[in-house]
Amino acid sequence: MSEKTFVVEKTCPVCEEKTRVVKTRSRLAVLKRDEDGCVHYENFNPYFYTIWTCEHCGFAADEKTFTTKMNDRHLKILRNELLKNKFGVEFVEERTIKNATFALKLAISYLESVEGKFSKMAKYAHQLAWIYRDAGDEDNEKIFLQDAATFYDSALAKENFPVEGLTDSATIYLIAAIYWRLGEYEKCETYLSRLMKDDGLRYRDPKLYDKVRDLWGDVRGALRDAKK
Repeated sequence: MSEKTFVVEKTCPVCEEKTRVVKTRSRLAVLKRDEDGCVHYENFNPYFYTIWTCEHCGFAADEKTFTTKMNDRHLKILRNELLKNKFGVEFVEERTIKNATFALKLAISYLESVEGKFSKMAKYAHQLAWIYRDAGDEDNEKIFLQDAATFYDSALAKENFPVEGLTDSATIYLIAAIYWRLGEYEKCETYLSRLMKDDGLRYRDPKLYDKVRDLWGDVRGALRDAKK
């Protein structure tokens, strides 16, 4: 077991049985941050453990969802889906890429079944892309980056911000940064231009404003080079 993680017992909100889950310790050495928010840590990837899974019924979600009283409609749908089969998810203390990506994909599927928030789906898809990035799997990284961008865009259209710790401006920036990573520079420019036209951004969120300006310069340069 890694010294960066520890095991606790929690009650599954769906089947109400006790299940073991893995939590990460808060002090982790940061190596670098990517434009789209991915943080790289020294000899450890905490994104492997952002989703908790139930050993008994197979429910999967992040810690906040797992430990907060669930919407009655969602609970009914999930119980109908899970309690009949109770396939469970094998508990492992040290997750592999296969364990981690399976848990995130499972969590997305449950969100889709209850018509959950797009912002949460975006967060999960984005973390999937980060796991694949760390593993050097570019094909799967691109698939889930595109999914994340689509989910973020749906969240902008249908949800009231802030959500998942993000403002609408931060979300627009994330979409732009994702398209930058995908090499889709015109789409990146389209989203960034919405922020460049926001005169109040530099006062509301100066750190975000600086990131927008930096990425704007990069993408404009990339577009100029592409035309040569």
